Amino acid sequence: MTILPESRRIRVDDVELHCEIVGEGEPLLLIHGLGSCTEDWQPQIEAFSRDYRVIAFDLRGHGRSTKPRDGYSIERFARDTAALINQLGLAPVHVVGISLGGMVAFQLVVDAPELVKTMTIVNSGPAVPAATFKQRMPLYVRLVYLRTLGLRQMAKKVVKGLFPEPGQEALRQGFIERITRNDKHCYIASLKAIFAGWGVARHLGEIRCPVLVIAADQDYTPVALKQLYVDRLPNARMVVVPDSRHALPMEKPREFNRALADFLAPLTGGAGSTSSPQEAQ
Repeated sequence: MTILPESRRIRVDDVELHCEIVGEGEPLLLIHGLGSCTEDWQPQIEAFSRDYRVIAFDLRGHGRSTKPRDGYSIERFARDTAALINQLGLAPVHVVGISLGGMVAFQLVVDAPELVKTMTIVNSGPAVPAATFKQRMPLYVRLVYLRTLGLRQMAKKVVKGLFPEPGQEALRQGFIERITRNDKHCYIASLKAIFAGWGVARHLGEIRCPVLVIAADQDYTPVALKQLYVDRLPNARMVVVPDSRHALPMEKPREFNRALADFLAPLTGGAGSTSSPQEAQ
């Protein structure tokens, strides 16, 4: 049975953040990726709300949150997230972040470690090197697509790498529709924030909470590079999901949910143990 979430709008500085809250138990905060929204987390919301109080929200400039034209940075996203947690009165929370959301999670745990009980990073990392032309090339390519083709055509190009299998048409169409609903100026501002030389890698040794890194074996960033930063974290481990790509929680919800449940179970008194959440079929 699907449990309907409680929708709220939380005022944070100059924006209102849309969030959805469902379930009871220890708080589990889900942070989406670039151009995404709470809808991407549906398989996780349905599975984990059985044992946790799940909170999914739209970052500024995304989904149903306010869309200012400027003021975007990883640090700003993290401040928004900290303010959201504090206003909801749920700290400390278990944080799960994918891609851009993983960067926000890293910044959050560095800036406000008291708000984070555990952290799960999905296909992301603690820094985005952007000093050289080669490192900035993905930004330039995406900007060219956006400015010459628009959001929908860009999404059609990107989605081929995310969901390449014949049986993934529904995932492809859902992704295209969600990307197309973005404001192009906000999307570009968020994209530039990623490539603005952000990084907290120098603080990895200070992150004391338990950390799980869930990596797709066919992600943009090789598993070996992820292992390098995992090795620098005092209390971290990595799980690699085979035959998976960047949008792992949507593409392989069963495998993703199992990895997250196994990580959280011994830290939450057994909630979400290996016999519990399965993805929605």
